[in-house]
Amino acid sequence: MSELQFWEDFNDGDAWESPGRTVTETDVVQFAMLSGDWMGLHTDAEVGKASAFGERVAHGLLGLSIASGLFVRTQRVQSMAPNVMALLGLEWKFTAPIRFGDTVHLKVTVNSRRETSKKDQGILTLLRELINQKGEVVQVGTTPIMVRRRPA
Repeated sequence: MSELQFWEDFNDGDAWESPGRTVTETDVVQFAMLSGDWMGLHTDAEVGKASAFGERVAHGLLGLSIASGLFVRTQRVQSMAPNVMALLGLEWKFTAPIRFGDTVHLKVTVNSRRETSKKDQGILTLLRELINQKGEVVQVGTTPIMVRRRPA
């Protein structure tokens, strides 16, 4: 699917998946350095052991950032990238911990599509599910994006 994709090329229910990515301790430390979030649950082995998870876990926002990166690695998104005009927001939930060593991938499903008042653009609302190697959804959310429509 190397052909340029427009709003019209997507239908409700269309779905695709990203490649996987393993979350490492290095990822967590680098995210803590970048964000300034050194919460012990993520960076202190003793605090992690005493937590409800029994070990350190990745930052929730690190998971969201990884999901964003996996999204753009999919062929379908690469095919529409020149036509993406804006991310209009997001609604996101953390449903399970991401543990060091988990391999996650992203499943994307078109929830809905709608026209706008401007004839050259439309809105796709995408369901994004970040899934670990056990098939558990660890994060989930919806993101409306504005996409260029096919020229008349």
